[in-house]
Amino acid sequence: MTMATAAEPANALPRGYSLNEYRIESVLGAGGFGMTYLATDANLNLQVALKEYLPGEFALRNPDNSVQPLEGEAGESFQWGLQRFLDEARTLASFHHPNIVRVMRFFEANCTGYMVMEFVNGKPLTDWITARRPLSRQPLLRIIEPLLDGLEVIHNAGYLHRDIKPANIYVRGDGSPVLLDFGSARHLTSGDQEMTAIVTPGYAPLEQYHSHGKQGPWSDIYSFGGVLYWMVTGTKPPEAVARAHEDVMVPAVRAGFAGVHGPELLMAIDWALKPREAERPQSIDEFRRALAGEPPAAAFERTLSEPVVPRTIASPTQAPSRQSGAVFDAALLKWLETELAKHIGPIATVVVKSAAKKAVSVDALCRAVATEIGDEKERDAFTKRFAGAEKSGRLTGPAPESVTRDESISRKFSDKTLQQAETSLAQYIGAIAKLVVKRAAAKARDEAELYLLIADEIKDVNERKTFVRKAVQASRKR
Repeated sequence: MTMATAAEPANALPRGYSLNEYRIESVLGAGGFGMTYLATDANLNLQVALKEYLPGEFALRNPDNSVQPLEGEAGESFQWGLQRFLDEARTLASFHHPNIVRVMRFFEANCTGYMVMEFVNGKPLTDWITARRPLSRQPLLRIIEPLLDGLEVIHNAGYLHRDIKPANIYVRGDGSPVLLDFGSARHLTSGDQEMTAIVTPGYAPLEQYHSHGKQGPWSDIYSFGGVLYWMVTGTKPPEAVARAHEDVMVPAVRAGFAGVHGPELLMAIDWALKPREAERPQSIDEFRRALAGEPPAAAFERTLSEPVVPRTIASPTQAPSRQSGAVFDAALLKWLETELAKHIGPIATVVVKSAAKKAVSVDALCRAVATEIGDEKERDAFTKRFAGAEKSGRLTGPAPESVTRDESISRKFSDKTLQQAETSLAQYIGAIAKLVVKRAAAKARDEAELYLLIADEIKDVNERKTFVRKAVQASRKR
């Protein structure tokens, strides 16, 4: 673990400050709910990671370094969070697993709580993997499997990690991985989730973006799937809110290297990253078996039906090959996806895009995607409906989305709702907020989803979380 070199937060405890037997050396990290320091245990002459509960939204630092809760509801939220911080530290301290960072002690001081954790001397996964890409299946599993074992221990105790990402995974000098930062862990039976909403774009599932999301082991599995997607493709998945209405993620079975990682592993990653929580693996054991290529559960069958497109590793000087498919009108492709989805579901988007890369005409494209429709009569009707689109030069189906978009928006959202959304968002991105809200309103099914979609334009993670929380609270009052 490398020490922070950037400027330390203004509200951090100063270097050299003594807290019981611990001496503060530097800040390792800071988040919305606290600060993590590198500290030295003066009694044992041992370096430790010291987590301090300091939610900036509910408290501030006094000149004497004590923590002062704000007045009113913020103060109540601070006390509630402090008690839960200590309760969770007590539980986490009971976990003993070689691939989970160890909580050694917890205590109260400075009117807040502290958690003393093992300081892991190693490299973050982001640095470790750079010189080793692409990892073949077995080296990848040697990193994955111990982490899953550790995460299963947490889940069996009724807790969720809720912030799994490459930065929270370290690889020790002996090559063993360890999962860090359980300061954001939450017990499944805890009540209010809103105060502890944890969102890391690309790795957090949609249910963690709002207070009533149904969180469970499948939520951590989504985040873990995001890490695996990043490991095999080199890029993180799109943010969950961008996938809420239409899944824009390129599946791992297409973005990864089937010959290097194996199709079973790639399909398991896509299963873990399903936007809807009910369609993902529901337990670590289920996910582990999918990674091993064992017979899948019923929920996995749709993922298995997605075509695995082999991908080769090109040399740095090799130009990407160009496929010989024709160029199709975007409106036609969208209509084709919409109609095909009525027969085969959300996978229609993948089927159409894949077929469009190879087809040389509209008729050939329609015939290719129609083969996915099982019923012969429905397949024939589908093909006839699109027949002649190429010759007429126009769509024979519904008008393009742009023609009916304004009418659709007005049915779903009042002018007042849209104006409030524009005004709120404009504080972060300026005049372009009007266009962003209009586009999002065409996709969103309700007000909560509207705010989740437009929040994606706010670059700062903490500001984005604050925006979504306040917006959702305001929408409930209306």
